[in-house]
Amino acid sequence: MKAFVLIFTLIMTLDAVAQQSVVVPMKAQTLIDAYPDMHLTYRDNKIVFPDGTEIVYDDGKQKNFVETLDYSDVEDMFSMEYDTTSAAPKYLNDCGRSRSEALFKKMYGSTAAEVQKNLVKIEWFGQQIPITKINGVDKHLTAVYQELKDRPELRKYLLQASSFYWRQVRGANRLSAHSYGIAFDINVANSNYWLWANKGKTETDSIKYANRIPMEIVRIFERHGFIWGGRWYHYDTMHFEYRPEFLGRK
Repeated sequence: MKAFVLIFTLIMTLDAVAQQSVVVPMKAQTLIDAYPDMHLTYRDNKIVFPDGTEIVYDDGKQKNFVETLDYSDVEDMFSMEYDTTSAAPKYLNDCGRSRSEALFKKMYGSTAAEVQKNLVKIEWFGQQIPITKINGVDKHLTAVYQELKDRPELRKYLLQASSFYWRQVRGANRLSAHSYGIAFDINVANSNYWLWANKGKTETDSIKYANRIPMEIVRIFERHGFIWGGRWYHYDTMHFEYRPEFLGRK
């Protein structure tokens, strides 16, 4: 009996040591830290959920720009830098447009019906906007609203907002972030979109940048974990998206 106990104790100790010795890639750890409610871990090139679901971290494939957008793994999401310093985005720097669809479907829902089960409505300048409660996105957007509601000079940019819409990205075979209830568009009338000003251009063509959204609005959204589509080379200045992994937030 004592020998059995000793063997069992040794096995458990070795297992604990093995777990402690796992080297977690920096980008995987950044993701884990950004979504504490998910209780993610890393093992054998996988992002692991508490129920045992595993998402490939790095598929090892070399991808061009368009392939990185269309077939992103978790590691690919971090292949670009979210730059808050440049006046205009650098060529093909679209940090945040690349999403691991398997990861986001697992977190927020793999069908429209699954996502809708976790949508709650928040107050937004006279509208009731549906947004996911997963990862506290509704609370973070409410915090944005609380900061903006006393800024009447910014109001015209914020009215007629929209959020959840299960759909594919225009011209691509991947889901829009709006499908997950994590994306938020402010007033279209005061926004700029790369294809509107660069008709006929493709994803890898050189394009002209345009923006009318005040940076005060952008900084408030970013402070609460939302990246801004105006920091993309393929700019979408009405678009904000909860992606705390790029902003050092939890």
